[in-house]
Amino acid sequence: MTKGMSLFEKRRRRNRTALRARGSGRARLSIHRSGQHIYAQVIDDAEGKTLAAASTLDKDVRGKTGATAEAAADVGKRVAEKAKAAGVTQVVFDRGGFLYHGRVKALADAAREGGLEF
Repeated sequence: MTKGMSLFEKRRRRNRTALRARGSGRARLSIHRSGQHIYAQVIDDAEGKTLAAASTLDKDVRGKTGATAEAAADVGKRVAEKAKAAGVTQVVFDRGGFLYHGRVKALADAAREGGLEF
């Protein structure tokens, strides 16, 4: 089943499997990082719906580049505000196979400061 998968894909699958095992029904804060942008979503896996989302492509921050830790921290704060408005305070952090370092860490720290618990 994992034959032919890249190391990134294996790490992503291993991470999500562990999250489902200990998630206990919480919403999932999913991160995607590209070379120029960073995206964050709060997803309710039981219903299959996105509850809140933010990225560096949003209109209020479109002028900035998403390739910096400052932009990632801004996305983390905005996704935390939107999640709290949707009634979500506890999430599990899905780093999506990306290493917990740099922009991913900055986003996670800002989301914690914004009021999300994980």
